[in-house]
Amino acid sequence: MWELILVGVLALVAGVALGFFIARRYMMSYLKKNPPINEQMLKVMMMQMGQKPSQKKINQMMTAMNKQSK
Repeated sequence: MWELILVGVLALVAGVALGFFIARRYMMSYLKKNPPINEQMLKVMMMQMGQKPSQKKINQMMTAMNKQSK
């Protein structure tokens, strides 16, 4: 009886560890393919929309985006 409980607990621990590493690998590859927006990307987007980006405006937009993501 106790062997069955021990096997169950070990399987649970192994599953959690394996799930963690699989999720970590997936997130690392996702962030590599889709990097978060940085100041340079924001500047390029604003220029494509026909706006002249100032550093102050870029900083305001980055602050707003960081607040929204939290």
